[in-house]
Amino acid sequence: MSLARNTIVQATLTLGSRILGFARDLALSARFGQGPMMDAFTTALMLPNMFRRLFAEGAFAQAFVPVYGGVRAREGDEAAAVTASEAMSFMLAVVAGFCILLQLLMPWIMPLLLSAYRGDEAVLRVAVTATQLAMPYLACMTVASLLSGVLNTAGKFALSAAVPVFLNLCTLAPLLAAYVVPASQPTVLMWVTAAVTVSGFIQAGLLWWGVRRLGVTLKLSVPRLTPNVKRALALAVPGALAGGAMQVNSLVSQVLAGSDEGARSVIYNADRLYQLPLGLIGVAIGLALVPRLTKAFVAGDHEGGRKTLDDGITLAMAFTLPAAVALFVIPFFIIDATVTRGAFTSADAARTADVLRQFAWGVPAFVLAKVLTPPFFAREDTRRPMIYAVSAVVFTIVVGSGLFFWLSSQGMDGVLGLAIATSLSAWVNVALLGGTLMREDVWRPSPAFVSRIARVLLASAVMAGALLAAGIHYETLGRLFLAKEVAVLVVCGAGAALYGVCLLAFRAVTIRELKAVLRREPGASVPSGLE
Repeated sequence: MSLARNTIVQATLTLGSRILGFARDLALSARFGQGPMMDAFTTALMLPNMFRRLFAEGAFAQAFVPVYGGVRAREGDEAAAVTASEAMSFMLAVVAGFCILLQLLMPWIMPLLLSAYRGDEAVLRVAVTATQLAMPYLACMTVASLLSGVLNTAGKFALSAAVPVFLNLCTLAPLLAAYVVPASQPTVLMWVTAAVTVSGFIQAGLLWWGVRRLGVTLKLSVPRLTPNVKRALALAVPGALAGGAMQVNSLVSQVLAGSDEGARSVIYNADRLYQLPLGLIGVAIGLALVPRLTKAFVAGDHEGGRKTLDDGITLAMAFTLPAAVALFVIPFFIIDATVTRGAFTSADAARTADVLRQFAWGVPAFVLAKVLTPPFFAREDTRRPMIYAVSAVVFTIVVGSGLFFWLSSQGMDGVLGLAIATSLSAWVNVALLGGTLMREDVWRPSPAFVSRIARVLLASAVMAGALLAAGIHYETLGRLFLAKEVAVLVVCGAGAALYGVCLLAFRAVTIRELKAVLRREPGASVPSGLE
């Protein structure tokens, strides 16, 4: 498949999952609002969610692909399967032990994570139990991430992109059931967090089935630190940290927000919206780039590698910039029209919108980091991306903490400072990654590339003006279309259409080029049932 086709397969399947995830979040907000139970839920999901994004959505798979693909090319499929089996057995044992340890220590950890409720033993007790129920999801994602890497190496992206939908299906089910079988908020919270773990077993099971259909036989065995495992870990562990810098930043922000009642819920709701373009575009392109770049670098085709990276960045920005613009220009319109209902008020929407706007201008950097990291992974260089990621995390901690406490002391919302620091650190990470690639002549922006990006920016600016006008007349549009939910769909759809027209009018893309990038590459084949 071409890069664009791979990306579209990934993004389309991910979109289905994100739509269900959005429905789940609407149900959560209507049930819990931005109160103690929502804070408890976001805390319970914080660690599993971070590892899901690190592993199941690509960073671990990106680091594992070059190792597995290299063994497969040099020694054959059987040796590659042994390497994957050894790595899976060792990592599963380590992560399972880590999960059990966290479950045992959670009564002492929770007051640190949710410090705003230290005086409320009932809330802390519920949060501890909910987190313990969700924790086994990490072990499931360890298996799922490695299986996704095996499938992606073979050019099979559909199944690994499709299985996350079960997280949303499983967690949405108890929320809907609560309307049929009345239950207290803490009871519903227990149902939802238990469903997180159930979804993990389903995802791992389906990916195992997909790998077996591919003809690859993996076996769980007594964990051993073999040479192959050491080599895989040496690349995978720092690679996962590097690819997940934004997730670590998000974790730091949530820990700081634990001292402010409702703040963690605000970050969760804003996070879910700005993560949408990252999940749809950044992760999809990142996964599609790694096999292509690995092939180019192994073959010594540096020009092909540069062209692939040019295409990847252009494609990423063409899809990401309009989403970032919408989140920046009309955040309240989007949140109030879609989320405000039940226990979630317009005041909650206004606070969340202010935070979302500060995350929005960092969205292009979040996606660019996903695109600029694969060239390092493809050359089996995960040390420097890890160093850059750690630098970005330190930046977030220092700047975010300072802004959080300073804004709070001034009577303003400290969460805004966390959002600002997260976006700034993302751009710092991009500057370090891109600067290294250009300095080493691995990639250098061509004049054609710069021209394309400028035209994409111009098309985004035109769309921004139209969305700004719509946002000013938000209430009028709500009355015109009889419902604010309909109004936001019409406005976003019209904005997307206008952006598409501008892309063609400014010749950022042409119809011929669209057909070309979607054309299957020579020799590509798609097995039945997997693509």
